[in-house]
Amino acid sequence: MIKENYRLWKEKAIKDPDLVKELIELEGNDELISDAFYKNLEFGTAGLRGVIGAGTNRMNIYTVGQATQGLAAYVNSLTDKGTVAIAYDSRIKSEEFAKTTACVFAANGIKVYIYPELAPTPMLSFAVRRLKCDAGVVITASHNPAKYNGYKAYAPDGSQLGPEAADYVLSIMQSVDIFDGVKYCDFDEAVKNGQIEYIGEDIINDYLENVMAQRIEPDADVSDLRVVYTPLNGAGNKPVREILKRIGVKNVFVVKSQEHPDGNFPTTPFPNPEFEQTFECALELAKTTNPDLLLATDPDSDRVGIAANIDGTFKLFTGNDVGALLLNYILERKTEKGTLPKNPVAVKTIVSTELCQKITDFYGCTLINVLTGFKFIGEQITILADKGEQDRYILGFEESYGYLAGDYARDKDAVVASMLICEMVAFYKSQGQNLEQVMNSIYDKFGYYASAQKSFTCEGQSGMAKIASIMERLHNTPLTDLGGKKIVKISDYELSVTKDLNTNKETPITLPKSNVISFTFEDDSYIIVRPSGTEPKIKLYLGAVGEDKTSADEQLEKLVKIGTEALGF
Repeated sequence: MIKENYRLWKEKAIKDPDLVKELIELEGNDELISDAFYKNLEFGTAGLRGVIGAGTNRMNIYTVGQATQGLAAYVNSLTDKGTVAIAYDSRIKSEEFAKTTACVFAANGIKVYIYPELAPTPMLSFAVRRLKCDAGVVITASHNPAKYNGYKAYAPDGSQLGPEAADYVLSIMQSVDIFDGVKYCDFDEAVKNGQIEYIGEDIINDYLENVMAQRIEPDADVSDLRVVYTPLNGAGNKPVREILKRIGVKNVFVVKSQEHPDGNFPTTPFPNPEFEQTFECALELAKTTNPDLLLATDPDSDRVGIAANIDGTFKLFTGNDVGALLLNYILERKTEKGTLPKNPVAVKTIVSTELCQKITDFYGCTLINVLTGFKFIGEQITILADKGEQDRYILGFEESYGYLAGDYARDKDAVVASMLICEMVAFYKSQGQNLEQVMNSIYDKFGYYASAQKSFTCEGQSGMAKIASIMERLHNTPLTDLGGKKIVKISDYELSVTKDLNTNKETPITLPKSNVISFTFEDDSYIIVRPSGTEPKIKLYLGAVGEDKTSADEQLEKLVKIGTEALGF
């Protein structure tokens, strides 16, 4: 079957010269052919994501076309006058995939609104809502290495497509011939006849105004703030710089080698603000500009990482650190100003720091925990909005550097996060404090929490099998300890049950089923294990609590060792 598929692609995949060349070069290499064709890219609630190239297990114009045919069928099942919005980032072939997507929708009788140039993922979420579209697509692989691209599908509320809709799209994809069953039209002709329309400056400006409306201290003077910013050759360059200009940050120094769109990411092989090496070029620029803050947004500008100037040395802050800092800042300042809404709500993922529970308890704010994936945070905003209570929502965040304030979008937004972080740093600077001092004051008040995330890459067919084997073992092997550390609670999100090992009592988990398992120890430290939904990785999330920072960090180091050994790495 694999070789038959390969021969079929050599015969029919002739629209893209890059694919024609690659298919010829694959001749005789059974291992590479198998990896490219042994399965179809899976369409789920995260859409598609994979290595760019030829084959059913790759991102190319044919797999993108097939996915779009499925999504078009879904839209047409809802309405006979469907509309969609499309955006794309700086990745290799992103614009080509976006235009392919537009052509398939248009050929299926669906009106298309597309951004005229690369745009952040949250701007797509905003456009879907603002233009009252029936669906949306953004072409991106977020923070993955350059060889990847992806296809994220969105629902009418601006959040990522839900499980039922994704299953419908997948069912259509499975019944559609990838070469002969997909409808296409000419892009330029569809623009001329109005079936495809470029999104105008009015929508872009409306988005920026909605971001501006999330300021906590609208009159704060941020003109003294000095910022080094890198968009990591991605989509954040224009909107992030524009929003910082609008709030009055005058001294923004952009990393030139990472300023303009480039899907090869030549100066950073992993364009991910979670990684220290991502800041190397920004740190070099900092030597001559003396900034207060370094900002890095990932290629589709939905995540942001920071390093703050602490007495001349730049300290990187984790996603959990920034989430706790922003949450504390928003609640503290709104309480002080009397602008905190009645019964405020914050949302975080189950793998994000438990420090936030202490912060929200102190300020009388409800904290909702959801599964990993920002769509679940977006879902909570929609639940509030459906009751007319969206003003209660103050912040959503996940430890992987994603944040959203405001209900104008339903996905994480590095533009609004960059604005709030700059405002927060400027405010504390005016009070004579740097971010490390603020973080330490939070620890002094609520307890010392240390957290980490560790990923193990398992690529290809054998890698996916290894991840599945590890998760099956953890789900099915009764455990009472890990590395000699006594377990007191196991939460199995696939079985939807939490078991207290001291009492043997089982409590149902009300969240949707998910391939995640969590181990809690006697000292309230924890290890959570889950496969990535978008990358060939299995991930460890670790959290420790200590009497002081040193003890918390020491405990965290032990947890990393225990977790790594438990997975067999």
